[in-house]
Amino acid sequence: MSAALDPVDWLLFSLSRAFRSPLAVFVQIQGCVICLTLAIGWAFAAYVRNREINRMKDAMKCGNSFAFLCHDINELEHTNQVNLPRVTVVMPLKGFGEHNLHNWKSQITSLYGGPLEFLFVVESTEDPAYHAVSRLIRDFKDDVDAKIIVAGLSTTCSQKIHNQLIGVERMHKDTKYVLFLDDDVRLHPGSIGALTAEMEKNPEIFIQTGYPLDLPSGSLGSYCIYEYHMPCSMGFATGGKTFFLWGGCMMMQADDFRRDNYGVVSGLRDGGYSDDMTLAAIAGAHKRLITSPPVAVFPHPLASDLSFSRYWNYLRKQTFVLESYISRVNWLMNRGLFSFHCYLSWGFVAPYFMAAVHIAAALQIYIKGYSYEETTCTTSGLLLASCLAICTLTELLSMWNLTRIEVQLCNMLSPEAPKLSLDYYNWSLIFVALLVDNFLYPISAFRSHFSQSINWSGIRYHLKNGKINKIERNKGRGPKFTDLGGKHLYGKKGAPPKASFLSSLARSLCQWHQPKKYEV
Repeated sequence: MSAALDPVDWLLFSLSRAFRSPLAVFVQIQGCVICLTLAIGWAFAAYVRNREINRMKDAMKCGNSFAFLCHDINELEHTNQVNLPRVTVVMPLKGFGEHNLHNWKSQITSLYGGPLEFLFVVESTEDPAYHAVSRLIRDFKDDVDAKIIVAGLSTTCSQKIHNQLIGVERMHKDTKYVLFLDDDVRLHPGSIGALTAEMEKNPEIFIQTGYPLDLPSGSLGSYCIYEYHMPCSMGFATGGKTFFLWGGCMMMQADDFRRDNYGVVSGLRDGGYSDDMTLAAIAGAHKRLITSPPVAVFPHPLASDLSFSRYWNYLRKQTFVLESYISRVNWLMNRGLFSFHCYLSWGFVAPYFMAAVHIAAALQIYIKGYSYEETTCTTSGLLLASCLAICTLTELLSMWNLTRIEVQLCNMLSPEAPKLSLDYYNWSLIFVALLVDNFLYPISAFRSHFSQSINWSGIRYHLKNGKINKIERNKGRGPKFTDLGGKHLYGKKGAPPKASFLSSLARSLCQWHQPKKYEV
């Protein structure tokens, strides 16, 4: 038989025959199961988000025009607003990019009715964010309580964690809750109020969190990041208790930091690399509650010039967090997650390679007129490929549906903001990103494991026993832009923001509830 076949065809048919072995069939069926599991998870997440949309619509039908702030309009009564607890928002900054001013304005123009202060924390006055924030604060100085703090260089932990801890040291003495926000978080007008209301409702909550809705800019790198975040999104769309934590949005009790409860301060300060992974480990060790309210989903536009190399740098940072840990149990959990994720990633990609071989073999038989007996191929390979195609289509539709619903929810939560849409949604790039991201994840994870060092925004961190033990700074020799937002790390200054209706409404509320500045 081999003499009658072209060598390339013989290899193709041999692979197709090998991919019908029991082990290969198991791998292909496993790929179908992974697709369907993701589809079901996203369907449940879509149900939770859509339930919140329906609640808001019902509230508006009942005459509550401010359903984007709260379900019960009576909560906006002055008697209720004056009793709201003080919240301090801490924002560690690094660099300045195309979306930062919009994000910062969405944060400081919050319609939260209680005492509220904003602390922007930078490494030094040389950071481009310092100049941009200074202008923003000057424009809003009579309307919001905002300060910019220079934290200095970190020596025992990541610069982000250092900035966060300096922020909590400087927060108001009467602050009850502290909210950590990344500078790429675009808040809704009612986000702070919704998070605070949940904390007040359930004092057992240790951390409240949310999750970003990535908005791809059109490049393959941006779609890879979107695809990377989507599986995690189902863990945040529970409408309540979760085991997941995103460092871009974390609300906690201020006293937990004042008293170093559960070792939150020492755990972060003494060699901490990742704020969310460290705090999630502490929550798990002490059986503390993490929740994610259904309205805590935030638009996250990715940089318009996000290249594939910047996606790779971001993936490296994400896999590197599994190398940091605070205890033996945490190390074991990270190793388990490392192994599980790598297995599923390549277990997801392998069936597509096998399906491609089956399809290519069938095409060669059709084009060159071979008989199935001559090639020893059967139609079972095409049957497996067809099953995978159906499961993949189901998965892609479920992913798109969740994104569609989250876009709708974000539009309702920010009625004044420019409407988000899915007109840009590129199905082919989504599919390519699925394969690329899952293929590269294990490579990145193994590289992180063996290197034990990472460059994060121009700073190289070295780990030893799960903690940072060496920090190297080579200004100008590292990357000049951050990965997702494309922020300038060493250069440009910001421009003053423009006024808006919600900004004016926020100023009015601030003047109503805070007729004078609160003294520290």
